[in-house]
Amino acid sequence: MKKLFPLFIILSILFSACGANETAISLTEEPSAGQGTETAQTEESTVETASRLEVDVEALRELEITVWTPWYGVEQSLFETFVNEFNTSNEWGIKVSAQTQINFTNLYEATTASLPTENKPDLVIALPEHAQGWFADGVTSDLTDYVEDPMYGLDADDIPFAFWNQDISGKARVAVPAQRTAQVMLWNQTWADELNINSAPTSADAFRSQACRAHDSMKKDEFAENDAMGGWIVNTEPMTAYSWILAFDGGVLEEGNYRFLTPNNIDAFKFLRELAEASCSWQGASDPITSFANREALFITVSLSELPSVARAFVRAGNRDTWTVLPFPNGDDGIVAIYGSSYVILKSTDEEQLAAWLFARWLLDNEQDARWVEATHNFPLRTSTLSLLGDYEKTRPEWKQAVELIPQGEMQPQLGSWRTIKVMLGDGFDHMYRVNVSSGQVAAILAQMESLAKDLSK
Repeated sequence: MKKLFPLFIILSILFSACGANETAISLTEEPSAGQGTETAQTEESTVETASRLEVDVEALRELEITVWTPWYGVEQSLFETFVNEFNTSNEWGIKVSAQTQINFTNLYEATTASLPTENKPDLVIALPEHAQGWFADGVTSDLTDYVEDPMYGLDADDIPFAFWNQDISGKARVAVPAQRTAQVMLWNQTWADELNINSAPTSADAFRSQACRAHDSMKKDEFAENDAMGGWIVNTEPMTAYSWILAFDGGVLEEGNYRFLTPNNIDAFKFLRELAEASCSWQGASDPITSFANREALFITVSLSELPSVARAFVRAGNRDTWTVLPFPNGDDGIVAIYGSSYVILKSTDEEQLAAWLFARWLLDNEQDARWVEATHNFPLRTSTLSLLGDYEKTRPEWKQAVELIPQGEMQPQLGSWRTIKVMLGDGFDHMYRVNVSSGQVAAILAQMESLAKDLSK
């Protein structure tokens, strides 16, 4: 088995305070007439709103900062619009310039290479695992003081747990969320009704039963070419593999170390291989979304950003079926694995760091958050943003169904090494299908994943 993954091993590696400053009012002194209450309220208000960051606000005037992004197309265009709006409206006169690095891989490599130089950016929109790695190297700022600052802080209670806590390392905050999404399961409810399936699957057994029933129905028509279709179209994205592992109460970490060879993980991979062996899942669709719209699959897996493409595919196919967004079935409420990008502030001067924070905080305001949703179709980062998205969710009921799954959200490992381990997981999961590994051999696959993970995370 040691020669099982020579190609994907190479690919995996390549892709790689206030107490001393507070004003106290003596409890033993009596305030003078006409002064006491007003003075106390004024001093209390000052304590609550004064910044603890010790940066002269005048030092922000006309200060220039640089932001590097991983985007192109619609996302980059909208981000540049945000930059222009912030530059013309922010009260401090801060000037932001944005540079795209095209994708997350290029951004990570360019940022890492820039760290010893004077040309490094002030703010980077990177993956949480990138932020974790840079923070471990001591090149990024702990944002705790910014988040908790009385004047410049942020209401974290308005941001869901799985979004907000992804960027924690110990007691430090290494970043704040920029975008969050998930892989979700889509289910053709109308077709399920015709197959006498009365409800969406909430367990792995129910998922298998429905997928197999859909497959069996394909063998009853006159078209031989669709006899292998009907169930779940296999999706080998890393976050799909991770989601299935979580759905079986598995995981990839044990006491802070990577652990793949566990009973629950074996159960997850064995279930998926048995599904394929029974032809209740299948591969080979040139476009899974089109296949789903053509009733060639009862289930497919997509990211939130692909939901509009699914709706368009149904229109093109003339298919008026109702389809629904589901979590990965776990016998309870289901799970979704949350992922996405974060705002990372690199270490620089106190003034530049505050300016970068103020821009990131502005981007997290409800208005900007809502516009991000409308452009990318991802999750809103703030619960209160939903009040601005009433019209949006009325025309996109499936997106609303996805948003309702946020409480079932689970985080990724909070480690910089997840950058390479995630790729390895996806490659191994894909390899398992490409070479038709039998359900009885999945333990060997997971054992090799665990060995590779230990090597890659050193």
